[in-house]
Amino acid sequence: MAEEEKQTIEFELVSPERKLVSEPVAMAVIPGEEGEFGAGPGHASLVSSLNPGILKLYTSANDEPRKIFVAGGFADVTAENCTVLAEQAIAFEDLDQKEIEQELKDLNEDLGMAEEETDKAKVQARLEIAKAKRRAVTGEAIF
Repeated sequence: MAEEEKQTIEFELVSPERKLVSEPVAMAVIPGEEGEFGAGPGHASLVSSLNPGILKLYTSANDEPRKIFVAGGFADVTAENCTVLAEQAIAFEDLDQKEIEQELKDLNEDLGMAEEETDKAKVQARLEIAKAKRRAVTGEAIF
């Protein structure tokens, strides 16, 4: 008798602080640098850098996904495992639009006051992450 094909992939999400998720999933939809991609059982091996965006974890094809905002990092995918090393990870339901709008306002002020190019670059990087958070909560499409 043939072995039954595995219907899940072992998924781990790790941030600099701790391991946030370690569970089997039917599919993970990952915001890769070249666009979103799905990783599931039998996926070809790949390593991808991440864009800030929403990571979606599906426990089965019929379930609503668990959503987590990631602020960049890397994904390592094999046929059996998917590991995401995120610079920052926040549960989607913990994103607050008012807080994000205030963060954007503050960062824009910081950008205007920054004099050194290195300081401007650091603030600009934080601003891009805050803009990605706003897109995530508003559902704004990226073109």
